[in-house]
Amino acid sequence: MNLHLKDKVVIVSGGAKGIGKAICIQLLEEQAIPVLLDKDEAAGKSFVKQFPRSHFISLDLTDPVACKKSIEKTEKKLGQINALVNNAGFNDGIGLAKGNPQKFVQSLNNSAGHYYFLAHYCLPFLKQSKGNIVNIASKVAITGQGNTSGYAAAKGAILSLTREWAVELLPFSIRVNAVLPAEVWTPLYESWIKSFPDPKEKKREIESKIPLENRMTSSEEIANMVVFLLSDRCSHVTGQWMSVDGGYVHLDRAI
Repeated sequence: MNLHLKDKVVIVSGGAKGIGKAICIQLLEEQAIPVLLDKDEAAGKSFVKQFPRSHFISLDLTDPVACKKSIEKTEKKLGQINALVNNAGFNDGIGLAKGNPQKFVQSLNNSAGHYYFLAHYCLPFLKQSKGNIVNIASKVAITGQGNTSGYAAAKGAILSLTREWAVELLPFSIRVNAVLPAEVWTPLYESWIKSFPDPKEKKREIESKIPLENRMTSSEEIANMVVFLLSDRCSHVTGQWMSVDGGYVHLDRAI
C-alpha cells in the first residue's frame, strides 16, 4: 500500500534508538525524510551514516530554546515540516514515596515537556503543510504501574494533550493521534529484564499476560501504526488513542 509519504519531512524525537529508530526506518521505507532529534550523538550519527537520506540534530529535549532552534534549522534546510512524532521519554521510577516534589516536576518535564515545546514550534509549519502529529504515550497512563508517579502523570498528560490539540487544530486540518505501547521489546527493555535474577523466567511471566500469541510487541509493530497514522490513508482519524499491545490493556488477561 502506498502511504503517499514520499519526500515528506517528519520530525521524530528520540529517533536514534528503540521505538524512535524503528519509526525512522519505516519512514525511510515509505521514502519520507526523517529528522532525528536525540541527545545520543553517536547513535544519531551512526543512523545517518547508514541511512544518508535521514537527518540528525543533537540536542537536550528538555531545553525549549534548543527545541526551537532544531525546528527552525530543519525548516530552513529542508523547506518544510509535514509531521511531528513525539516519542522520547523514559520510565524513571519517580514514585510517590520514593521521590520528592522537585524530582516529580523534573520527571514531568523529561517525559512530557518537549512534546509541547516541539509541537508549539512546529505549528506554523504544520499549518502550512496541513501536517499532523503522533504522540507516543504508554499503557501506564491507563493501567498505572506503581512507583512511577512522574512517568505515569507525563504519559497521562500526553493522552490529554492529544485530545486537546486535536480539538484546537481542527480549523487547520491538522490531525493529532496517540499510540500506546505496552510491553515492547527494545534494547532498553532488554536491559531492564536482565536486571532480574532469572531474566528468562521474568520474560516468560510478562509474556504469559499478553493475550495475542503470548509475546511482546516489536518496535516495528509500533512503527507500523505510527507511520500509518501519519499517512493520508488515515485522513479522517484524529483525537484517537491507538493501543498496539496484543490486547494487553483491553482484554482479560485471564483468558
